[in-house]
Amino acid sequence: MNNDPIGVAALAYLSGEHGAEITVESNLTEDDVIPVAYLFRKETQMPELELLALEECRGKVLDVGAGVGCHALVLQQRGVDVTAMDFSANAVEVMKRQGVREVLHKDVFDLQGPKYDTLLLLMNGIGIAGNLLGLERLLEHAKSLLNPGGQILLESADILYMFEDEDGSVLLDLNAGYYGEIKYNMTYKDQQSGWFNWLFIDAANLEDYANQYGFELEVLYEGEAGNYLAKLTLSDA
Repeated sequence: MNNDPIGVAALAYLSGEHGAEITVESNLTEDDVIPVAYLFRKETQMPELELLALEECRGKVLDVGAGVGCHALVLQQRGVDVTAMDFSANAVEVMKRQGVREVLHKDVFDLQGPKYDTLLLLMNGIGIAGNLLGLERLLEHAKSLLNPGGQILLESADILYMFEDEDGSVLLDLNAGYYGEIKYNMTYKDQQSGWFNWLFIDAANLEDYANQYGFELEVLYEGEAGNYLAKLTLSDA
């Protein structure tokens, strides 16, 4: 199967290919690249938003879509009870080689127990919802994975600015659905993910959805490019 560009590129990086890059296509912007080295960043190289998220982790933590495990490793070093999960078998292998102790090879939607106190979704991890309908599915499922009073720490972004004209007006196709529903394709050598849906959601809309599913939202950090860190806390009731 040639559909795991991130996992295969990460293995190549561990084998010495430190200049490896993943090409990212989208239906919104020009092609971009992700230097694979960035996935292996140390705590001193992490942006303020990520460091704050790691500080906010408590109890038993599930790092969802953990990639190569950079965040899980920091938490592990701090003595936090963290499990790193990814659906890429190659990424899981990379995490094990790097010393992540608790690793799950799973899709989060297939996970049934145990319960956690914190679900961590960094690098716009909430994007795995794909679209607004998927967000409802994800929030409902997250409730089944959390202890009473548990929390989701997530990064997302309001990308409305990407639709602004030079005069500041916003050009949106109202028939195209929510503007934060984006399609991506990633490539590394002969590996190609295939086009997939990814969600960027503004905080106001996220709060509406979160409240419907018994979560209270608090924005902990706002970046300069519309990105933010949010904490969704599950009601004890």
